[in-house]
Amino acid sequence: MKYTYLLTALTSLLCISNSLIAQTFIPIETKDHAIVLQADKNNYLSMVYCGDRINEVKDYGAIAGMFKFSTDNAGSYNNAYTPAGTWSLSEPAIQVTHSDGNPSTDLKYVNYEATALDDNTSLTTIHLQDPLYKLAVNLFYKTWKNENVIEQWSEIVNNEKGPVVMQKYASANLFFSEKDFYLTSYQGEYLTEMQPQEEKLLQGNRVIESKLGTRAMLLGTPNFMVSFGKPADENSGKVLLGQLAWSGNYKLDFEIDSYKNLRLIAGINPYASAYTLAAGKSFKTPSLIYTISDNGTGRASRQLQSWARKYQVLDGEGERLTLLNNWEATYFNFNEQKLAALFKDAKNLGVDMFLLDDGWFGNKYPRNGDNAGLGDWQENEKKLPNGIGYLVKAAKDSGVKFGIWIEPEMVNPKSELYEKHLDWVIRQPERPEKYYRNQLVLDLTNPEVQDHVFGVVDNLFTKNPELAFIKWDCNAVIYNAYSAYLEKNKIPQTHLYVEYVNGLYKVLQRIRAKYPKAPMMLCSGGGGRGDYEILKYFTEFWPSDDTEPIERIFQQWNYSYFFPSITTDCHVTDWGKQPIKFRTDVASMGKLGFDIVASKLSENDLAYCKLAVKNYNGFKDIVWHGDQYRLASPYENPFASFMYVDKNKSNAIMFTYMHNTRVNEASERPVKLNGLDEDKKYAVKEINLYPGTRTTIDESKIYSGAFLMNVGINPDVNSRRTSVVLQVTESK
Repeated sequence: MKYTYLLTALTSLLCISNSLIAQTFIPIETKDHAIVLQADKNNYLSMVYCGDRINEVKDYGAIAGMFKFSTDNAGSYNNAYTPAGTWSLSEPAIQVTHSDGNPSTDLKYVNYEATALDDNTSLTTIHLQDPLYKLAVNLFYKTWKNENVIEQWSEIVNNEKGPVVMQKYASANLFFSEKDFYLTSYQGEYLTEMQPQEEKLLQGNRVIESKLGTRAMLLGTPNFMVSFGKPADENSGKVLLGQLAWSGNYKLDFEIDSYKNLRLIAGINPYASAYTLAAGKSFKTPSLIYTISDNGTGRASRQLQSWARKYQVLDGEGERLTLLNNWEATYFNFNEQKLAALFKDAKNLGVDMFLLDDGWFGNKYPRNGDNAGLGDWQENEKKLPNGIGYLVKAAKDSGVKFGIWIEPEMVNPKSELYEKHLDWVIRQPERPEKYYRNQLVLDLTNPEVQDHVFGVVDNLFTKNPELAFIKWDCNAVIYNAYSAYLEKNKIPQTHLYVEYVNGLYKVLQRIRAKYPKAPMMLCSGGGGRGDYEILKYFTEFWPSDDTEPIERIFQQWNYSYFFPSITTDCHVTDWGKQPIKFRTDVASMGKLGFDIVASKLSENDLAYCKLAVKNYNGFKDIVWHGDQYRLASPYENPFASFMYVDKNKSNAIMFTYMHNTRVNEASERPVKLNGLDEDKKYAVKEINLYPGTRTTIDESKIYSGAFLMNVGINPDVNSRRTSVVLQVTESK
């Protein structure tokens, strides 16, 4: 009788508990949007909603009951973090072999906490637990209310008595039930990075991934766009812009299920990366960062750009240095006298800094080409007998700052570093070495290698306190993946791809602890790197080695969906057949730099460049910190138009570039502006005019914001007038 009473009471408590859990819904809200998670009567947590924020929070609890998807086909469709090996047959977010060899995992909801970090930022943490094993998963959702941005990651905690092996450990598992989804991914190769590919997702799994190890964005990127119901549009429709913030191998699964729902799973690529998690340890995944807009890609990108400047990119609301780089002027062939002349060119152009590129180091194996010297970071005594310190001072005496190029993660086989520390190199000891651009990758899983890479930067700054800038390059992928350090320390080789990236982050954390604001450019032979995790440590990145200005129009258009202009380095070079005005105007919609022999420019070309730099200094704050509007797509028109507007809607800058110069192509219709105040009055003036030319714009007229946004203005670009920069100023 006593035991029957206790059993009945316990059953009643469980029923009450399950009833309460069945009502547990967890809204993750921003200013305009929400995703909603809900635990069912069996304690399984699902994602039941992604859409506009609902004012009555209790209404979220009724959403799940409106959908009637049978789980017989695949076990679960909308699980918030799908486990493998038990009741679900869908693509998993997590796959684990437990310490006793059991390959199955089940995860049930335990509880959650929601914390306001400040007026704009909140963090929701959801706790899941395997009911049979002491394996826990914590899901994190960090929101920035005003920017409508969500950062999502997971943490796997091993409280079992022995190690567990994680075959897959995703950052996020999202579910969308709209029906009809269009994915835009960005593929390419060296010199043709960031090429868009839009497709309607059909039933099955579309995978985007990288297995390159380093410069993981070379052939594709972890940036993506999902449009709901129709192809992506700039100013209408629901769209999600996202990125996995991870600087190594990534994998994005876009799975359309049998009911035409979309499941998105994003995380580290599990390829050759089974990770052994010791007892008592936890593993934090990288973040999936995304924003949602109901007004097309334009609003979505402005939200992401604003968030990046305020919260993620190093010194994102600060300043940047314009520069002259010597690479295309000298390549490896220079000495102190040649560089001193270039210092004067930089001052004459009006830029802030001179950047010394590759070729300044190595003595036993001089860096006179890309096949030797990499790894030996002492000044080449023949080229630079007085060292870097002399150059820093000489540049200062010429009126400009001095920056320098390094590639500290890499090594040439023809180097002293390779000869002395072969065990520091990623290479299969029993197989022939395979080189990418005549070099190999150093093993950043090794703390000694981390010390070496940190020392490259630290020595430069310690010896040269007035050094103003670092260009950090990374040109090789990982072939023959094998770590002597991991082998020596009995760590599985399958940790290499993950721990390499973690080792890189450790180095960068040390650099930023000692040199918190020193500007650093992230370069990787072009678009091989540029994610929001590594941009916590860099002020900017190099979008592509392809600086041909027409190609750059398209690349800069595509990068602008995900990155603010303050992060993208855009240089004027001799690539292409376009005039210097066109090349400079194209480079002015990012962080402007020059990679030319300024002393060989014609009188008019030099005068134009000096004028353009002066004008750039007048409007750069709008380009760097203003709201960007893509007005005319180069994919749909013979020209492209971009616009930047300051926060007060008082000043704007508009760039228009004619990329198709066939005789009859021209801007026949006006281009509608955006982002202005319809009630304000504006004057429009053409700037960056080439010497001896006049504007065709009627600058005497005053326009209302409503006129400029509903009718527009014709920039009058054609085959003879290929780039136009318009300054829009409030008239009071």
